[in-house]
This record gives sequence, structure tokens and C-alpha cells, in this order.
Amino acid sequence: MQTSHHAALETKHAGLDQRIAEETHRPMPNAQLIATLKKQKLKLKEELAGG
Repeated sequence: MQTSHHAALETKHAGLDQRIAEETHRPMPNAQLIATLKKQKLKLKEELAGG
């Protein structure tokens, strides 16, 4: 059973994935921003797996 909290986490995870892809494809990507976004994405993934 998927809760609304779980669905919200999945939505945030997908949004972070999109932001990472957009930043990666820029002519001069911001490596620090990408690292920060990846850390946030990992935290969400861990919360999804644990929940």
C-alpha cells in the first residue's frame, strides 16, 4: 500500500532527478549544486527504502 507520504517522496525524488539531469547538460554545470542535489536524492531514496 502506498501512502501519500511515500508518493510525495517519490515525486520529490523524480524532481531532483530532473534537476540533476538539467544541470548536468548545461554548458558549464555547477558541480557543487549537482553534488548537493545527489545527496538530497540519496536521502530520499533511503527514506523510501526504509518506509
